[in-house]
Amino acid sequence: MRESEVSAEPECPVSSYNEWDPLEEVIVGIVDGARFPPWHVAVGAPLSPEQRAVFRERAGQPFPADQVAAARDELDQLVDILEGRGVKVRRPDVRDHGRAYGAPGWSSTGLYDAMPRDLLLVVGQDVIEAPMAWRSRAHAASAYRTLLKEYFQQGARWSSPPKPELPDELYVADWTDQPDGEPFRSVITEYEPTFDAADFIRCGRDIFAQRSHVTNALGIEWVRRHLGDDYRVHELRLADDHPMHIDASLMPLAEGKLLIHPERVPEVPDIFKDWEVRSAPAPVIPDGHPLYLTTKWINMNVLMIDEGTMVVEAQDEPMRRLAESWGMEAVPCPFRNFNSFGGSFHCATTDIRRRGSLRSYF
Repeated sequence: MRESEVSAEPECPVSSYNEWDPLEEVIVGIVDGARFPPWHVAVGAPLSPEQRAVFRERAGQPFPADQVAAARDELDQLVDILEGRGVKVRRPDVRDHGRAYGAPGWSSTGLYDAMPRDLLLVVGQDVIEAPMAWRSRAHAASAYRTLLKEYFQQGARWSSPPKPELPDELYVADWTDQPDGEPFRSVITEYEPTFDAADFIRCGRDIFAQRSHVTNALGIEWVRRHLGDDYRVHELRLADDHPMHIDASLMPLAEGKLLIHPERVPEVPDIFKDWEVRSAPAPVIPDGHPLYLTTKWINMNVLMIDEGTMVVEAQDEPMRRLAESWGMEAVPCPFRNFNSFGGSFHCATTDIRRRGSLRSYF
């Protein structure tokens, strides 16, 4: 065989090192079949008292059908925007979240498959399944297995920590909100490693994590050891009384540009001292709009198509102006109905491939 006839090795479909390199392939979640999970102390910990009351009352019930339909339409609009800009979009499989499952000592039904960012942490060519702390998300990976097997067969790494048992020992059964001024107390213990992928944010060789009501120290340490010496995993302590997912508190938008929650990040970490740091504008979500799992500050949960292009909620004029003041194109997409389910553009996606290489930005 002549040298010119030798076929090149196929390019790995998975490759993403940060939150802003040009996006080429992405998973967008689905909201079909979304249900309130069975009530559990871990479910209530990150919520406000008003949200807890709703989750107790509607435990195990489907989310309102009209809200599901409206959120589904917005997700489809996001897909159209991304595909219109040349991004390959993949979707998870539809599952029945009303089916019961369990393990010794507990049983549960599901939640949804709307937030792939919660479950899948992509670091380079490695797709890491998160060992989630909520029993209602114990089998969240099932909806993505078709895609994960495909990526693996095409050369990607596919990693998973030890699958958590989620026994009673993992949870603080008598957990209550800590009084104002007291240090954060998590509802989960260090019984076994657990984390949500959305408690990690990627800046090349430096990855930033927070301990939360779903991510414990063992979970962060598992990621640190798994990634090895090529990466530095930093644990940040933010001023959040109900922490769950770092990407509504701290969002790197491009090299040297950081968006922060003005209250949860009262002091910018020293590592970002050479970056331009701006506070997210006050959210414009109306008071009467239902937000079952998040605060209005989900407005800063934006998605970067590349370092000069930000997807923003269509009605969020302050965020559009912030993007444009930074020299970025703001791409509007209606997403307020999806916000009700606990996330925005970053949560609703997992970038599988961004055009770029592993670099250090600090």
